[in-house]
Amino acid sequence: MSVAPSSSRHSYFPERGNDGYWVEHYDLSLDYRVGANRLRATATLSAFATRALSSFTLDLDALRVTGVLVDGAPARFSHSGGKLRVTPARTLHEGTLFVAEIRYGGNPRPVPSRWGGLGWEQLTDGVIVASQPTGAPSWFPCNDQPGDKATYRFSVTTASPYEVVANGRLTARRRAASTTTWVYEQAEPMATYLASVQIGRYQATEVPGPVPQRLLYPARLASRVSHDFARQERMTALFTECFGPYPFPSYTVVVVDDEMEIPVEAQGMSIFGRNHVDGRRGEERLVAHELAHQWFGNSLTLECWHEIWLHEGFAAYAEWLWSEASGDETADALAERWHRRLARLPQDFTLADPGARRLFDDRVYKRGALTVHALRRALGDDAFFALLREWTATYQHGAVTTDRFVRLASRFAPGSLDEFFASWLYAERLPSLSF
Repeated sequence: MSVAPSSSRHSYFPERGNDGYWVEHYDLSLDYRVGANRLRATATLSAFATRALSSFTLDLDALRVTGVLVDGAPARFSHSGGKLRVTPARTLHEGTLFVAEIRYGGNPRPVPSRWGGLGWEQLTDGVIVASQPTGAPSWFPCNDQPGDKATYRFSVTTASPYEVVANGRLTARRRAASTTTWVYEQAEPMATYLASVQIGRYQATEVPGPVPQRLLYPARLASRVSHDFARQERMTALFTECFGPYPFPSYTVVVVDDEMEIPVEAQGMSIFGRNHVDGRRGEERLVAHELAHQWFGNSLTLECWHEIWLHEGFAAYAEWLWSEASGDETADALAERWHRRLARLPQDFTLADPGARRLFDDRVYKRGALTVHALRRALGDDAFFALLREWTATYQHGAVTTDRFVRLASRFAPGSLDEFFASWLYAERLPSLSF
């Protein structure tokens, strides 16, 4: 069961998210034609009313809604400005579970943002879904706030030559005359922005082990992918030692036959562009970064976007841990180098609340990693890694906040950490780095 999002959430995206309920389960049935970019879909949401609701809203962008049922009865609806307003035949009482079924379709397209298009996007031959932070409504109606985590079922029908990958475990694959239906079930609660479907002509490699891994990629990139991801098993073993057990049943990497500005993570999955594989492990730090997000971001998901450092700071620090473990630069050396660089840049944001405009600023990533490293040095390795394992175990598959992390970290310190966190998280000026 998901945890009710905080009613006092600090939102960078006030147009996203809806009050009065939280969603426990999404069942998405998608019929998609690749060439025409045509989607016909039904979304069935099982939700819990946190107050009496004579109506409620869902986030959905440009697709056309053709019908809505609530608890099996037709409901009135209107759809404009990225909001689907639903008025059920009867008021939904506080504390009751209800089921909303939305039939919709059209030509899905990315949601515009200051970072470019987000969500469902056509590739040269296929589809990528990368929704962080607000792209989920490009392809399904949802309560688009990260703290409202739910379980999912995906049923995706498309032309048989294409491979379909979605979050969770593949539970069925049914072939008809010219199409195949793929069914995935995501049992661990997941934020809407992490829900993902990838469609393409891929070759697959299975990597058995304590954490089963799967690589999907264009056949012509096989040798590059094989080399560049060959050490991912070792990374998983390292991160399991440092962060605690891998939080999902398996891990999938998809390499698309298009260029991407940056790789993106989804729950149990990461997506890379062909430009991220060169056959020389030139982007291996990104392999480590996206893998680490399975702990920090996907299992432990921020409750509000201003706490992005809880994702990116730890994933960026995982790059440093891998560098050190693989015989490259030590975490100390990387910390000193990045501290010098950041000290020369404007000191005009606080890490714990950088502002929506700076959500993905590289300074958030690197100052976040520096904060994690400085905490490691303040606590010592034994206490620090014990803290990380306790953090990931306590809040596994849940929503997290900076305050919760600070409180937990204080239990592992011999003295007060108030000054430490005040300077690293809440002061604009970069603190000195002393070991």
